[in-house]
Amino acid sequence: MTQTSDLDRVAMIVLRYMRRPLFALLFVYSVGIMGMALMPGQVVDGETTNMNLFHAFYFFTYTATTTGFGELPDGFSDEQRLWTIFCLYTGVIAWFYALGSLIGLVQNPHFIQAMDRFRFARKVDRNVEPFVILCGFGDTGSLLARGLSDHHMRAVILDSDPERIKALGVRDYTVAMPGLHADASAPKHLLAAGVEHTLCRALVALTNDDDANLKIAVMARHLNPRLRVICRSTSPRHEANLRALDNVTVVDPFEIFAQLLYWAIARPELHNLNAWFVGAPGIELGVPVQVPRGNWILCGYGRMGYWIHRYLHANGINVCIIDPEVDAQGTEEGTVMLQAHADHSALVTAGIDDAAGVVAATNRDSDNLSTLLAVTELNPDAFRIVRQNSHENQVAFDAARADLVLQHSLTTARRILKLLISPLVQELVDWLAQHEPARTKELVARLQATVGAEPPHLWSVRLIPGEAPAVTQYLDTDGVITLDALCRDARTFLDTLPCEVLAVRREGRSIMLPDGDLPLEGGDELLFCGVDWVEPILQATLHNPYTLRYVVTGVDAPRGYLFTWLEARLWRRRSDHRQTGRRSRSRP
Repeated sequence: MTQTSDLDRVAMIVLRYMRRPLFALLFVYSVGIMGMALMPGQVVDGETTNMNLFHAFYFFTYTATTTGFGELPDGFSDEQRLWTIFCLYTGVIAWFYALGSLIGLVQNPHFIQAMDRFRFARKVDRNVEPFVILCGFGDTGSLLARGLSDHHMRAVILDSDPERIKALGVRDYTVAMPGLHADASAPKHLLAAGVEHTLCRALVALTNDDDANLKIAVMARHLNPRLRVICRSTSPRHEANLRALDNVTVVDPFEIFAQLLYWAIARPELHNLNAWFVGAPGIELGVPVQVPRGNWILCGYGRMGYWIHRYLHANGINVCIIDPEVDAQGTEEGTVMLQAHADHSALVTAGIDDAAGVVAATNRDSDNLSTLLAVTELNPDAFRIVRQNSHENQVAFDAARADLVLQHSLTTARRILKLLISPLVQELVDWLAQHEPARTKELVARLQATVGAEPPHLWSVRLIPGEAPAVTQYLDTDGVITLDALCRDARTFLDTLPCEVLAVRREGRSIMLPDGDLPLEGGDELLFCGVDWVEPILQATLHNPYTLRYVVTGVDAPRGYLFTWLEARLWRRRSDHRQTGRRSRSRP
């Protein structure tokens, strides 16, 4: 329905814009053809000849292309040649007018926009692979699109900035990602993006306007109640409305930023494991960031500063806040606050000499970089954590050499990517955060022994006929498969593939860090972590019943009709020999 309406809109613009040029051509041709048919021709046998309408139309057709085939069917009279001269000049003027109007139509912004929508809707409608709708292509949307491309997952992009959509043409994505310059909160644009498409897996609202994100989520819920919606929100009011909707996941970038910062200070092993899972550059598993303990200085008490202070204060970490607009009534009792800019004097007053570290968390990169310079001069030993707001300032932050740089756009994109690719990853990290650090250290040791120095490869498998036909068939015949058996190497039976099953989702509940002797059931979802070459080998086990039976039982069953027949015959012969031996031994 959307594609047809876009096509109708294009046709309407063409007809409206080309109406006058077409009428001008029609008028010139009609007058010229009728005049040529009425003009007296040469006299043959005493009678004046006339050109019929077909010959007149044929003559005007080939002369319109400036091609001359002569005077057909007979030589023209002077009257006909005079009329031909008149028609040629008027025809050239009419064609110039029509071609100029056509060029103007092609350059018309409304026509270009209508054509873009038509082509966009057609690409989405013809898509045969699962995809995600991204509403907003700023820093976070761009990073998320790159992550989806690295996992060979398609995306359809809507953004109100035409320059961002034009930038899609120069991105080297591994999969096609069509984009449209449009208001993502308009239902017609969501329909064009495929919100009702059977292969649409999720919609992600990442615009910089919380009102627009709320509207997108509400529209998507009405258009397709079964579609999963992930919405970024930094407003408590909007977040409350979003959480009231079914099948909507709310992501607050400032809360995520504060959570990661707290993990870096109080749970370094968990912070290291989470960064290793998401593929952060320069991260080595089992080598966490060493953050000193003590008093901290927080520069900036906006929405992000509020969450940072909330996490640190709740876990017994003393924080001194520096902000020119700080409200003493809005913080917990006992918190030290300075209503000033984070310059040299304010840092000295806040106790920079004895501070364990400083967090520069304002929404201006220039202020954060300035704070880093002051901290480096006053206390070079202080641990420096800085917030980077714009990805364009990456070079300056690299030169600043802070101990830890956190980009809320990057952390948000990574969190959403985990929710889209494998939700069990984030569920596992949250589960580890609620348990003792010993659980995290144990898991890190297991992964170090399994994966080693290789980069991690995370993937999920659901034990359903479409993804694991051999496993579901084996389980349906009352067979038993354990996690250890499934992870055996089909090439060498006694060896185990370098991978770990981190979580199992079964009937709406999750089993974290399951034991290897856990029996599998149909419909289970398994989260694997290993090296990248393990997945195709495991896929062979999931799809090939012979390979699966071998890794479970250790018996390589014959394949094909002939070998099966021979195996059955040999088995019967051995059975007959055994029975004959028993009878001979039983005789007196």
